[in-house]
Amino acid sequence: MNLGTILLIGVVGVVLYAIVIYNRLVALRQSVDAAWSDIDVQLKRRYNLIPALVETVKGYKEYEGETLERVIQARQMGLSAQSVKEHEAADNMLTQALGRLFALAEAYPDLKANVNFLDLQQQLSQIEDAIQNARRYYNAIVRDYNTRIESFPDLLIAQRYQFKPRDFFELDEEEKAAVKKMPEIKFD
Repeated sequence: MNLGTILLIGVVGVVLYAIVIYNRLVALRQSVDAAWSDIDVQLKRRYNLIPALVETVKGYKEYEGETLERVIQARQMGLSAQSVKEHEAADNMLTQALGRLFALAEAYPDLKANVNFLDLQQQLSQIEDAIQNARRYYNAIVRDYNTRIESFPDLLIAQRYQFKPRDFFELDEEEKAAVKKMPEIKFD
């Protein structure tokens, strides 16, 4: 083999490797988008459940208007959110507002025993689990994607074709503390 053939094989090898890297980055970017779409669907399901929950609580004479206003405001914030960080802020606000709403329900036995309220609470709990699972998957894909675009030699292709890091969808500090806190167990 002569030098020209060796150089040609080397150039073709480098080009093929660059194509493989580019395609892998595109696939990861698509996975991030698909994972975000899963989160978005679950958030919309939760936002669609909120009006029924608010109406059920409003049916009781004694309710705290400020708590319901916070729930409604957080829902609106979530519906109008555009970026991951805006959704994250809305999600954290809604989680806190719903926590207050369910704490309020504890003070009203009739509301706490209402079949509609219990059904909505169960649906919301299922959606929260789905959001948590989707969030974990999304963050894992974002971690893989961000690692890949920052690692050599992939970063050369990523920079050339403007692959940008993605934001994680994280819990705020209050939610992290609530998740870590052990539940209180009582035996009557």
